[in-house]
Amino acid sequence: MTSRPRRTRNRRPGTARWSLVLALVLTAWLSAGCGVTRGDEGNDMTMMIPNSPGGGYDQTGRAAVSVLERDKILDGSFEVTNVIGAGGSVAMTRLMNAEGDNHMMMTAGLGVVGSLYSFGVDYKLQDATPLAQLIEDQEGVLVPADSPYKTIDDFLAAWKKDPGGIAVGGGSSPGGPDHLFPMQLASAVGIDPRKVRYVSYDGGGPLTSALLGHKIKVGFSGVGEFEGQIEAGELRLLAVSGDERLTNDGVEDAPTLQESGVDLTFTNWRGVLAPPGISEERRQQLIGLLEEMHDSPEWQQALEDNGWIDAFKTGDEFTAFLEEQDARVADTLKELELL
Repeated sequence: MTSRPRRTRNRRPGTARWSLVLALVLTAWLSAGCGVTRGDEGNDMTMMIPNSPGGGYDQTGRAAVSVLERDKILDGSFEVTNVIGAGGSVAMTRLMNAEGDNHMMMTAGLGVVGSLYSFGVDYKLQDATPLAQLIEDQEGVLVPADSPYKTIDDFLAAWKKDPGGIAVGGGSSPGGPDHLFPMQLASAVGIDPRKVRYVSYDGGGPLTSALLGHKIKVGFSGVGEFEGQIEAGELRLLAVSGDERLTNDGVEDAPTLQESGVDLTFTNWRGVLAPPGISEERRQQLIGLLEEMHDSPEWQQALEDNGWIDAFKTGDEFTAFLEEQDARVADTLKELELL
């Protein structure tokens, strides 16, 4: 499968600076041998994770790797590599530079779509080799345990009074799920999203530190990344964004936004890509591995344990979905005058 030509888009003010930073980081990585295409020897694979350990991409990728290895679906082993930087754009650039590498996969999702726009990168997820969408995931509204906001109604009442005075944050760049969710929530409750004071963090780990350190008052992110802190009483979950409450221990009491009178349902998603330029035969082999993983009892248990929604789709269907998601992000950023 050949890679698609890179496209040029109008960049919003400020992206030139970020592009320079990104270029310097990538130069250092590539000079060290990262992104170099390997030969076809052996069956071992690399699963690249585009954010920090403990984040949503990390949880999803490691769960998939665990099933693939434990069930011996892959005749080999996986090396899991976290590539941190620019909301996933650094990892995506490394994937694109590994053209033709038959032994690499990367988790990706809505957050990486947004980061490619935020940092002025000129390719899209579908320019790699789309393999499969794995899951959808609910977002949560989180506060520190000592927050004055005891309920979602408390927070929304205060937010409406002073949207610019309440710092909120998420583990993704503008255009990613943790940014889109509060912007859509603001619109749903009558707040101008352009007045929202949003702070971006590179994954769930830094976002947790910001919440516990009171650098922001409210966090928006995938609930599964914070169940440990919620269970320990360090964070409080005010609401979840899906159609139904989560059933996991410790978070089952959090209401949906719909229950709280807010007409909004929002879900994130995660999937798997391969580098561009691999053969159609290899693409189908990798899709076959993921199909076998998806059908296993162990993966179904992982879905239940993490509160993930099964949203499996592969190949051309997944490629079409990525094109829809790219348009979704671009339209939202234009509405917010960020693109």
